[in-house]
This record gives sequence, C-alpha cells and structure tokens, in this order.
Amino acid sequence: MHQYIESEFQKPYFLELKRFLDNETTLGKVIYPHQNLIFNAFEQCLLEEIKVVIIGQDPYHGAGQANGLAFSVNVGQKIPPSLRNIYKELKDDVGFEIPTHGDLTAWAKQGVLLLNSVMTVEEGKPGSHQLKGWETFTDAVINKISGENNGIIFLLWGNYAKSKMELIDASKHYLLTAAHPSPLSAYQGFFHCKHFSKTNEYLLQQGKKPISWQL
Repeated sequence: MHQYIESEFQKPYFLELKRFLDNETTLGKVIYPHQNLIFNAFEQCLLEEIKVVIIGQDPYHGAGQANGLAFSVNVGQKIPPSLRNIYKELKDDVGFEIPTHGDLTAWAKQGVLLLNSVMTVEEGKPGSHQLKGWETFTDAVINKISGENNGIIFLLWGNYAKSKMELIDASKHYLLTAAHPSPLSAYQGFFHCKHFSKTNEYLLQQGKKPISWQL
C-alpha cells in the first residue's frame, strides 16, 4: 500500500477510528467489508496509476456484498439497484454488454479508484460508521490525488460526491457531475450523462490508454 496512506494510519483521528472499529468487533458486531478487503480499492488501483476516481458513500451492508470497491459487489451476489443503473448507462453510452455479476475489480486494475468516502459499515445499518474518521481519511486521499497528479477524471454522482469538489483542483483535473445512479434519482440526470465515453475521450486526449469498461 502507498506510504502516504500508511502515514495517515499513525494520525490521532485514525487511531481513534481504529479503536472504534476494534471495540465494535469486540462487542460482536459484524462489520463489512471483511477486514482484509477494507483497503481493497488501494490494493487493486495504485495511487501512482490512477486515471479515474469514482466516489461512493459507504459500503453495502448485507452479508457477502461489500468487497471494498465503491458500487461493486462480490461475484455471486445480486447486482444492486444503483449498479444496475450504471450498467444501463454503460450499455446506452458505449454498447456495454451487461454481465451477470457486479464485481468491478477489472475497472480498478485499469486505474479506476472506486472510493467509498466511508469505508466500513455495520451489518444491516447503512451509514452507521459515518463521522467516525473515515471521511477525514478519504478526504485526505482525494486531496493528495488532486495535488500530486494531473488530468485525473473525477466522476461525482449525487450531492454527496459533488460535495468533494472543493478538495479537487479543477484547473488540472476533469470533474464530471451527474445525479446519483440510485433508482430515486437516476432519471434526474444520471441516465444519458455519457460519463464513460467522455472519460475515455479525456484519457485519449492526454495520450493515456482508455478504460475497457466491459467486465
């Protein structure tokens, strides 16, 4: 894992977050994703190789779903509604063939950082780990990516993701915004946003290899 990320682990806020997580586990609460997948987004997509950042809110809270990548679920799990809508937009935008699974690891391996702002959740309790320290950590990561890279494409879907715009230097990165892909808002500007084809146009303009979205 990147030394910058590991340096955050020593800061007081992160030690407090770790104490909270350890305590929850001691109390017998089930935390997702599994401990060895919490930092999966950074293990699959190295900070030096990032091309695209997609920001989610917090992990899926059902058994076996979360795999540490925003919007992604493990193979064998039912494809969640927001991801189904992402697939629909991909089909409309780039001719994507909709797969039978929801594992987005193949995107991560090509330089797509699938970052949940809050990286853990208690089983069956969405949002239960908000304001425990994760936002400080992931905001620091977004800030770092903005500061040390050029030409990164940030896909900001929904008001929560859009609130991260203030962390990003828009003079040297691409910010694409749309409604959230959830069934509640997808028809309010997510569908037909064409973010996937635009992302690849921006990558090609920079002489970078485009993302193969097909899974």
